[in-house]
Amino acid sequence: MNLLERLTFFIKDNSLFEDDDKILLTVSGGRDSMLLTFLLAKAGYQIAIAHCNFKLRGAESDLDECLVRDFAEAHGIPFYVRHFDTEQIASERGISIQMAARELRYSWFEELREALSFDKIAVAQHLNDHIETVLLNLSRGTGLQGLQGIQAKRDRLIRPLLFLKAEEVLHYVQEYQIPYRDDQSNFSTKYARNKVRIDIIPQFKKMQPDFERIFEQNIAHFKESYALLQQFITPLRNDLFIKEQEAWIIEKEKLRKHITDLPLLYELFSPFCFSKSVLTDLQSCFDKESGRLFQSEGYDLLLDRDFLIIREKEYKQEDETIITSETKSVSWRNYSFCCDYSHDVSIVRDKQIAKIDTNLLIFPLTLRAWKTGDYFYPLGMTGRKKLSDLFNNYKVNVFEKGNVPILINGNGDIIWVANYQLDNRYKISGNTNKVFILSCK
Repeated sequence: MNLLERLTFFIKDNSLFEDDDKILLTVSGGRDSMLLTFLLAKAGYQIAIAHCNFKLRGAESDLDECLVRDFAEAHGIPFYVRHFDTEQIASERGISIQMAARELRYSWFEELREALSFDKIAVAQHLNDHIETVLLNLSRGTGLQGLQGIQAKRDRLIRPLLFLKAEEVLHYVQEYQIPYRDDQSNFSTKYARNKVRIDIIPQFKKMQPDFERIFEQNIAHFKESYALLQQFITPLRNDLFIKEQEAWIIEKEKLRKHITDLPLLYELFSPFCFSKSVLTDLQSCFDKESGRLFQSEGYDLLLDRDFLIIREKEYKQEDETIITSETKSVSWRNYSFCCDYSHDVSIVRDKQIAKIDTNLLIFPLTLRAWKTGDYFYPLGMTGRKKLSDLFNNYKVNVFEKGNVPILINGNGDIIWVANYQLDNRYKISGNTNKVFILSCK
């Protein structure tokens, strides 16, 4: 079979997409993505190009963009580009530049796919990328799941070149005279993936010239073994891990009989990427340290009194909502507040309503989340109390307390811990003749 026939066979054999599907190609300007674009265009599929300029390599990044744009125009392919200030975003989120670039591009690709009604997003990773991923995962102590490498299809994301070796990619871009640009950072062995590609795989090829195809067969065996294991693990995980809104809840009593089985725990928690060392810590304090937080790259796991709670990490900027003397209604996260004034100074015993002596307020007021060190003077008490202690008394877990609205006066005092307790300094007194009413829903 010629190359186009091989590509068509791989697409059909893996059910990547239908002939009339619209495909959004992620094109960097490198040889892999330029070859894929050339082939899909030649095959007559409905395609468009999405290019990210991460502004990380100065003029080189702009030259990549120009190459891809010119190729798109020459072949009548719709072209879309997005520029990112990647370094600044990485700094704001506290993550690596590589991680930031990955999150930015995949988020934009999906946004673009939805806006333009494309069916699939195509990424031009090839067989050597597949093998490099497995070797990297192996070196990092991955489980069987990591030995499956890169999937040819995951939801709407497809990889039509996974059948092609890197040396074949180079051969075909030269044969078809397809323009491309090399990212010079790909030749630096300071990056782990590059070191695998440049230093390690060539050593394997010296021992076995057909290393890629043999390793491809090994990956297929790993996939079969993993699928067999999941026939046992998946029903057990579905029984233990209950999805509730944005979290997964696990009853400690149901997990207890499995807690000493580390290999089983590792497989049960594998979708959340918790390492064995983290799970070993979980085993050791399962009945000892309620409130302990465990972390993986993408998830937080809270060991609560009766449950384990897993939530996806969020990169939230500090969010504050201002309330002026004229505000009628306002929202903060998932809460809605109604504001009003009244001369009715009777006491309302409803924790969702705060009636505050108007003369004590300094506008604008602020709604925000709690911060470490926050304290107030609880209603009915003369002494002060840390909010962290208040939350402990009410058995509010780590995840929940971060979403409790805190009302702050213009002088910095905490007036009200919404839905929990008013500050004693702002209660209605004998001298109160007008109150500000804030209702939380």
